[in-house]
Amino acid sequence: MTHIEQMIQDMCPNGVEWKTFDELGAFYGGLSGKTKDDFKEGNEKFITYLNIANNPALRLDIDETVKIGPNEKQNIVQYGDALFTGSSETPDECAMSSVVTDYPQEKLYLNSFCFGFRFNSLEGICPAFYKHYFRSDHFRKAVRRTANGTTRFNVSKKEFGKLSIPLPPIEIQKKIVECLDKFSALAAELQAELQAELQMRRKQYEYYRTQLLTPHSDCNSATKPDDAQWEWKTLGEICEIRNGKDYKHLNDGKYPVYGSGGIMTYKDQYVYNKPSVLLPRKGSINKIHYVEEPFWNVDTAFYTIINESVVLPKYLFYYLSTIDLAAYNTGTGAIPSLTQTVLKALSIPIPPLAEQERIVSILDKFEALTTSLSNGIPAEQVAQQKRYEYYRDLLLTFDRKAV
Repeated sequence: MTHIEQMIQDMCPNGVEWKTFDELGAFYGGLSGKTKDDFKEGNEKFITYLNIANNPALRLDIDETVKIGPNEKQNIVQYGDALFTGSSETPDECAMSSVVTDYPQEKLYLNSFCFGFRFNSLEGICPAFYKHYFRSDHFRKAVRRTANGTTRFNVSKKEFGKLSIPLPPIEIQKKIVECLDKFSALAAELQAELQAELQMRRKQYEYYRTQLLTPHSDCNSATKPDDAQWEWKTLGEICEIRNGKDYKHLNDGKYPVYGSGGIMTYKDQYVYNKPSVLLPRKGSINKIHYVEEPFWNVDTAFYTIINESVVLPKYLFYYLSTIDLAAYNTGTGAIPSLTQTVLKALSIPIPPLAEQERIVSILDKFEALTTSLSNGIPAEQVAQQKRYEYYRDLLLTFDRKAV
């Protein structure tokens, strides 16, 4: 038996008291009577929908402002309040919660798309306990039953007020908070460590990429026969740059369709079926792609037919990745663009093929390490969240005290 279980058995041998929201306090609304202009140059802080949706404990370091008149009557958020989002596209996302667990140092107003709940008294209430409880599986299932709608879903305040929540002794609330906050802190610490390691890996990769792709000797100079010979060629000399092709209809095919933003969907035919570097023509002009499988690319990107007797496609991709293509923007409007003329004039340092293979082999390993770590971070985040949720729902399950 855990210490918390022992506390519950000793302090609540007959179960925990439960009360409804209507018994414990009252709901209040967000900002009212506001126009878009009121949010342009505000004089007071307000809490956004996303702040509530993304944070079980409300973030108070906010910059969003709204104009509030000197005699204007609006609800001000207080310590201990529970804030809930309003409508959502699915019942599962309705009434996501955020609890004010720290004392605000300034006036804070609630956006009009959310609502708040204020306890009549905070005696016997630990707000941090309810930041966990209102996100628990038990409570979320109860909330979903109060949601109604078709394309947008809203919770019924009348039904929401009938929902009951547990009121274990304050000592138990605080002990549970201590335990669950440790899980959250460990997850945040691990996340910071993984991000720091990923950043270090990326810097390492970029450093070695720069070193490897820098010519070892003066290009086109006469050196000893066993030295690696590098020479400069323009992109137009080592490959053909061709326009992509727009498409009208897509079937459920097997070939990826690339645009300037990356893979979009699949098509039942391909434009080109050899290794190629795709260069953006419009839009995200620094996003280049290396493709080995057959593909289709649309007219916002160029594809390259590479002379592989001179340059390896993967080597070309790695070198082009070091170039800031935004510096070659020829667009005159809001959308950046690149032309074939500009791209063909780019200078590329070309070592012998054997040296290219060596460089590609090394950079592939760095790329694999970085990608592996990058992919591992979301997976570890999911695992940590599941561990937290498991213990949260375990610790927040209480027997009801018989009435």
